[in-house]
Amino acid sequence: MEEIDKNIKTFEDIKHIDENGNEFWYARELMKVLSYKDWRYFDAVIEKAKTACQNSEITDIDHFVVDNKMVEIGFGAKREQKDYKLTRYACYLIAQNANPRLKIVALAQTYFAIQTRKQEITEKEYSMLTEDEKRFYQRDLTKKGNYSLNQTAKKAGVKNFDKFHNAGYKGLYNGETADDIAKRKGLRYREDILDNMGSEELAANLFRITQTESKLKKDKVDTEKKACDTHNKIGKIVRKAIKEAGGTMPEKLPTPQKSLKQLEKENNSSLKKLDK
Repeated sequence: MEEIDKNIKTFEDIKHIDENGNEFWYARELMKVLSYKDWRYFDAVIEKAKTACQNSEITDIDHFVVDNKMVEIGFGAKREQKDYKLTRYACYLIAQNANPRLKIVALAQTYFAIQTRKQEITEKEYSMLTEDEKRFYQRDLTKKGNYSLNQTAKKAGVKNFDKFHNAGYKGLYNGETADDIAKRKGLRYREDILDNMGSEELAANLFRITQTESKLKKDKVDTEKKACDTHNKIGKIVRKAIKEAGGTMPEKLPTPQKSLKQLEKENNSSLKKLDK
């Protein structure tokens, strides 16, 4: 894993931040990290990535920004050198279209994959993802959402967090607690139920989490009982919204064959094999 960690750090090292706080990568720098020696070949990969972007009805110029520079070629002469400022999404598409025989490309695909992305993605970008990628993305958001919710709940007077979170689950899952959900899914003891949800079920829980935090703040809730009641109420509201929209109740949604932990383990195992 030492070489893998070093390479991943390299992807992070060549990241730039513009004056507005937006991250980007230069194509010329990414080319070197991906072990491409000739710009012509790498430029062809970029064109494939741009086509993939266009085919998904996403504006490619928003992700592949031309940034040509004048470089010295000797004796004081200069010429224009083609380059791009790339978003993380553009880098992701480039990695998907690069030479798979290069070990570093597999690492790039992992690094720039959805589970490592920190920024929000557009609806069109999201629609391009595989179901597992959507799960990783939604799971990352629920982790962040739960952390933020816990901070707000703590300020509201919550001390028994199991009770608080179960209040929300009961509302959303028609009376089921976290343990009930785990048993229904056939999970092992202390196995994370969120890691064993599909993207649709995770999205329903994310909505419950964010709306509960908002309600606790808006109503200035200051007791554990009120916080639990609020969480339960929001869970029921989300459940009602799903029903009225003609959606599938969360407890009726299928449990994925593999947990996200298992998928991560398999991915790490594949990377280790590439590193040998």
